[in-house]
Amino acid sequence: MSTSASKPASVADVGTPTPTDRALLEEIAIANRILFDQGVVDAFGHVSLRHPGNPQRFLLARNMAPGQVTADDILEFDIDSNPVNAAGRGMYLERFIHAEIYRLRPDVNSVVHSHSQSVVPFSVVPTVKLRAICHMCGFLGMGAPNFDIRTCAGDATSLLVTSREVGRHLAEALGDQSVVLMRGHGSTVVAPTLRLAVYRAVYTEINAKLQMDAMKLGPVVFLSEGEAAAGAQTEGQVDRPWNLWKARVSQP
Repeated sequence: MSTSASKPASVADVGTPTPTDRALLEEIAIANRILFDQGVVDAFGHVSLRHPGNPQRFLLARNMAPGQVTADDILEFDIDSNPVNAAGRGMYLERFIHAEIYRLRPDVNSVVHSHSQSVVPFSVVPTVKLRAICHMCGFLGMGAPNFDIRTCAGDATSLLVTSREVGRHLAEALGDQSVVLMRGHGSTVVAPTLRLAVYRAVYTEINAKLQMDAMKLGPVVFLSEGEAAAGAQTEGQVDRPWNLWKARVSQP
């Protein structure tokens, strides 16, 4: 189902836009294009950033394919998912994912929602957890939790997170983890910075591919809890992959 459908035009802007550096908007646009280039998102999916000048606001692209996002496409929203400066432009229905996680997790400053292909199977096989299989993916810990929308919205939904209530349940399922799967839908990844959220989203997809390949060979020896925690040291090198990925999407 599409996560790019827009709300009716009757949703009016509220409040006053927060002053925002152009360079910050460019960085968010680059994050969108990196996620597309790395195969985490396609025409659907989105990445947001809590506004550094107002923690009750966040920045998210208008309703469009991530691979085409530019700085001019970034909109501002309040913590209730209301647009501040959309000026009639379409909005992602699932912006509630971002708002409700920001509301519940003050440590989170960036959110990525995607339907990356290797991750979705883990969301529908409850007997197999998506766990850290290599040191680059220690943020997955002992296994990502799995959100099933039926627990809060019944079994006849589109599986989309289109309200504050469902967004709150998703945020609660995430808990204090870095990744939450979404049954039959995809996943949501969080981090304290935009670059780290992109890194984790990319390596969540990589981990899912590696785990499926390893499971074909035999029983998997996953990272221990201590090894997963120590793997966080790798995240201190986040600028290395970011600069590589940025160069790829910045080329003419």
